[in-house]
Amino acid sequence: MRRACLALTLLAVLAGCAQREPTPEETTLTVSGQVAPDFTVTTLAGERFTLSEQRGKVVLVNFWATWCPPCREEIPHLEAQVWQRFSGEGFAMVALAREEDEATVRPFVAANRMSFPVAVDAERGAFSLYAEAYIPRNVVVGRDGTILFQSSGYDEGVFAEMVQAIAAGLAAG
Repeated sequence: MRRACLALTLLAVLAGCAQREPTPEETTLTVSGQVAPDFTVTTLAGERFTLSEQRGKVVLVNFWATWCPPCREEIPHLEAQVWQRFSGEGFAMVALAREEDEATVRPFVAANRMSFPVAVDAERGAFSLYAEAYIPRNVVVGRDGTILFQSSGYDEGVFAEMVQAIAAGLAAG
C-alpha cells in the first residue's frame, strides 16, 4: 500500500513537471468565420468606438502594450502599412493597450507618432473576449462583422498576410 501511494505521488509530481505553457493558438478564444465579439471603448481622442457600429467597414483590432517588445516592433508597420494605406472610407482601426492606463499610453503614443485610434483596455475587458494571453494580437473583421483573419506575435510574413486580408476584405466591397 505504501509503495502504491509513493508511486502515485511520483506520477503526480512528474505530470506536474511535464506541464508546458499554452501556445498562442491554445489561448485564442475566437475563430475565423465567427462574428467578432462586440466591445465598446473610448479612444484617447475621446471618441467612442463600438465594434458592432463599424459594420460595413473592414476593421483591424490590435491588442498591444507599451512594455511589449514585439508590439513596439509592430507599431511602425501598423502606422505605415495599414493605417496610412487603408484609412478612410470603408476601413476602421483601433489599437487597444492591454492592462495599461492612459497616463502611460498617451506619452508613448505621442513619442511613437501613432496617428491611428488608440484606447486603453485596462481591465482586459475587450481582450478577454478574444484571448487569454499573448500580444501583439491582431483581428481583422469583415464588413459583415465576422473574423477574416487573426494572429498573435509579430512576424513580417504573418503581418503581410494580415495586410492582404485587409486589402481582400476591402476589395470584396
